[in-house]
Amino acid sequence: MKNLVKTFFRSQVIGPLAATLLVAILVAVTTERFLDVNNLRNLTLQVSIVSLMAIGSTVVIFAQGIDLSPGSMVALMTMVFAITVKFVGIPLPPAIIMILIVGCLLGSINGFLTAYVRIPSFITTLAGLSAYRGLAFMFNNGSPVFSISDSLDILFYGKFLGIPLPFFYVVLFFALASFVMRYTRLGRHIYAVGGNAPAAQLSGINVKRTQLLSFVIAGFMAAVASILMAARLNSGSPNYGVGMELQAIAAAVIGGASLTGGRGNILSTLFGALTIVIVQNGLNLNAVPTSLQNIIIGLIILLAVGIDMWREEIGMVFRRMLPSRHQ
Repeated sequence: MKNLVKTFFRSQVIGPLAATLLVAILVAVTTERFLDVNNLRNLTLQVSIVSLMAIGSTVVIFAQGIDLSPGSMVALMTMVFAITVKFVGIPLPPAIIMILIVGCLLGSINGFLTAYVRIPSFITTLAGLSAYRGLAFMFNNGSPVFSISDSLDILFYGKFLGIPLPFFYVVLFFALASFVMRYTRLGRHIYAVGGNAPAAQLSGINVKRTQLLSFVIAGFMAAVASILMAARLNSGSPNYGVGMELQAIAAAVIGGASLTGGRGNILSTLFGALTIVIVQNGLNLNAVPTSLQNIIIGLIILLAVGIDMWREEIGMVFRRMLPSRHQ
């Protein structure tokens, strides 16, 4: 039993989980509306999109990269999805498959430029952030497309056994991502490349291909997020996804993913996303101005990155504060 408790507290999940619970308690204390059933339901729906996008951002970070483009990908893909379904008349199933392929292609562009052209991922995806949103404005004269399909709402607002469908999407994709990262060759290669790319190359790992695949995964998850975004609002818009890339990166870092690569737990990203969404929800419920909200979220991101950068020093401080076994 003692070993089980020790294992639990040493788990990479316990820190992000504690942060989520602490933030939830603080928000619940400041406003009674937080625990309202309707608010909690909306919170669950909201976190699904951010957390699914954050899976891709986390995988890229594991491979020692950064992806600033998924928010703009969402804008572009919701527009493509809306136009192909409403104006071209493509049925929903093939349209969804098409968007998933488009997401992989956009991710492969980022990955190819980063891995094979050797442009730093920050620059590559910063260019993508601008270019993909610019492409989104080229569709429908830059105007949103509303009322895509009456059948689309069920993808986001539908329920199974009384539980909203986005809950099952989150469980499915996080379980799949966790399995890939822990038990497959690709997952081990991503951690190895992020931890030490030259050593991974010497051990026979194709570093460039691994980096490329990490961005393809990120593009795929951005496509999933764009489909859910379009289903949530039954529309496509070049203005969707603004700031979501920062939320996804913040979720990964708060979840314990190291920006230096090669370290972290994909499941912890879910708690990081919950923390970000709960903070935003609490700020909204307390009628905090948008300008101040942006400042607070920025400070949270800064704090999370600071904790990541000073992880070893913070650990040394806590170890010194704890009594030694031999005392």
